[in-house]
Amino acid sequence: MSTHVFGIRHHGPGSARSLVAALRALEPDAVLIEGPPDADAILPLAADPAMTPPVAILIHAADRPGQAVFYPFADYSPEWQAMRFALERGVAVRFIDLPQAIRMAAGRRRGRGEGDGGGADAGGGEGDGGGEGAAEANARIEADAEDEVEADADSSADAEAEAEADPDADGRTARDAREDPLGLLSEAAGFADREMWWEREVEARRDPAGLFEGIALAMTALRETQPPPGRWEARREAHMRQSIRAARRAGFQRIAVVCGAWHSPALHRLGPAKRDAELLRGLAKIKVACTWIPWTTSRLCWRSGYGAGVESPGWYRLLWEHRDRAAVQWAARAARLLRAEDLDASSASVIEAVRLADALAALRDLSAPGLAELRDAVQSVLCQGEPAPMALIRDRLEIGHDMGAVPAGAAVAPLQREVEAEQRRLRMKVSAEPRTLELDLRRPNDRARGRLLRRLALLDVAWGRVVAASGQTGAGTFREHWNIRWQPEMVVALVEASVHGNTLEAAAAGHVRARAGNAELPELTQLLDAAVVAEVPAAVEHLLAALEARAALSDDAARLLDALPPLVQVVRYGDVRGTRSEQVRPVLAGLFARALVGLPGACVQIGDDAAAALAASIDGAHEAILLLDDPALRAEWLDLLASLVERDPVHALLRGRFCRRLLEGARLGGDELARMAALALSPAVDPARAAAWIEGLVGGSGLVLAHLAVVWTVLDGWLSGLAADAFARVLPLLRRAFSGFAPAERRQMGGAVARLRPGAAGAGGGAAGRREREIDEARAALVLPVLAHILGVPHEPR
Repeated sequence: MSTHVFGIRHHGPGSARSLVAALRALEPDAVLIEGPPDADAILPLAADPAMTPPVAILIHAADRPGQAVFYPFADYSPEWQAMRFALERGVAVRFIDLPQAIRMAAGRRRGRGEGDGGGADAGGGEGDGGGEGAAEANARIEADAEDEVEADADSSADAEAEAEADPDADGRTARDAREDPLGLLSEAAGFADREMWWEREVEARRDPAGLFEGIALAMTALRETQPPPGRWEARREAHMRQSIRAARRAGFQRIAVVCGAWHSPALHRLGPAKRDAELLRGLAKIKVACTWIPWTTSRLCWRSGYGAGVESPGWYRLLWEHRDRAAVQWAARAARLLRAEDLDASSASVIEAVRLADALAALRDLSAPGLAELRDAVQSVLCQGEPAPMALIRDRLEIGHDMGAVPAGAAVAPLQREVEAEQRRLRMKVSAEPRTLELDLRRPNDRARGRLLRRLALLDVAWGRVVAASGQTGAGTFREHWNIRWQPEMVVALVEASVHGNTLEAAAAGHVRARAGNAELPELTQLLDAAVVAEVPAAVEHLLAALEARAALSDDAARLLDALPPLVQVVRYGDVRGTRSEQVRPVLAGLFARALVGLPGACVQIGDDAAAALAASIDGAHEAILLLDDPALRAEWLDLLASLVERDPVHALLRGRFCRRLLEGARLGGDELARMAALALSPAVDPARAAAWIEGLVGGSGLVLAHLAVVWTVLDGWLSGLAADAFARVLPLLRRAFSGFAPAERRQMGGAVARLRPGAAGAGGGAAGRREREIDEARAALVLPVLAHILGVPHEPR
């Protein structure tokens, strides 16, 4: 009976190749892998021909799907190759790490909603995070961890309880105390890059003989200089040792153990079983569910926040598939990518890039060029030193957007199954690469695609985002543009949303009802708009009832005004998607009436910030009322603004904004505006209040403002009459008022001001202007022959 421990690095093609060679030489009858035993039942699916890496094991709490973790695998992951080796040969295979059922239970007792990380890297650190995404999960683990070293057998009960409450506390202890083991080995070998030692000695290794023995010796030496492992790391290693003992008791003679390199010394010598049993006794568990899900190459990259990620998944895959010709393949693929983008990349340039990479490798004392050498060579030769093409290669080739696939027999929630069926029916490719989808809502298939995307959005599954919707040329309100991109975490969101229903429509309606419980009026109307365009009738009915009840109790004018635009969208465009909008009109009318009653009181005795916020609400409501095209409501609205425009207690910014809206609505003439401006901008008025009135007046569309000549006449007269000290005080306020306009809008405004004084120099009028427009025909005739020659046309002198 023999046990062989193979210390590897997660997602290392060199580790995977050496491991496969070692397993073939050993021919084990049992393969034990550092991973979640909770997933043992789904391990056989890894042998299915339809399983295409990258894939991941998803483990989530049965009663709280959002508490989830991922264990990703690429085809060059050593653990994946160990699984496939065992399954193809009918060899027993199982996971041996501490179960997630225990780790999640401990995290829940501490009050966290998520579990800890997934698979281990060479340093023994945690892998990917939970359902909230890798970056957030790892940050949370760091924030929640408390420094801890393993307690003695006679530790106090309080210390024991504290340690059990935080299964991740050892993670930071190990990371902080023992540092990065690969970094230490690289430094000891004289490398500045903290991963270069592993890259050269393991990933680039061609002869695997003695590799794993050397890794074990190196890690043993490192562990001897570090503090003892934290309690939860000790429990993980105890569980692995107990699993090895169980395999021995089951009668297996040649046991292969595949684990993170840091853990390998702890598994070489099992020691007494009693100590391990004491560490694991009494640990609580929760019920978990497991399945396989597709993963993406971009989420294998450490830049995505994945703790055990690699720098370049695309390069590592190429090393796995074409080890002996990796440099040639890499340069050729880079050239193919550049040609696809209409960039020059000849075969001669590919050959030159490969030669330069080989030369750089020789200068750097490397047996073969690595990614750093190929980057330098491709940047110099194929990209001609330009950073933009290199950024394209980095995104598309080094990282990539490939997505794996799982067999149809993998267990999924009914809701997820329906979404996958809809994706196939509507011919919507699921891809990790961002792309644009243009929909014409007059076409049944496009309308169904939009409905699917919007229903998913109601479930917080942001597969797509509208970047341009109504108002497009050509199809008008019938056209939508979406940016779509699938992310693996969306599977977790679908599983979590299953608590609201087993069909997409039922789940969307249930989720909306849950959100509506504590929503304010603006959010309710936004939900209603989303539910209407997503065609979820049950949610629409519930939201309408909630809106009527909430509006009857609300007297906040700003919230009432903010609630109007989404309702107007429903009434104005609902019928485009076949949704009846008559039932929404009474709710809209009620909200509008209450807003009219509450607005006068909301405009007085308020500060500058509150006035600016209320002005934004008024602008939104004004645009919505114009969009609705209801003459009666429009007249009521303008009548209210006209009644407030000269009320002195109303904030000056709001009075200026009311003037602007009345001027645009043809309810205010130039003479009347001049009279109001004379009052608002008189010398007796504080310059700050006068500037606030102007800020309100000029707020809105800059293009419209540039054509309101009366506004510029009023402003010119006021500014010309200011004393020097008053002008200095209001100038910053005026700059702020105009700072939000685009440069093109400001140029048009400058032209409008110039036209006020036609005799001014450069204004385009008067004698100076006429002189600028005069053409000296004699001088112009001198250049005509030259222009004719350049253009290749005949020229006959006058």
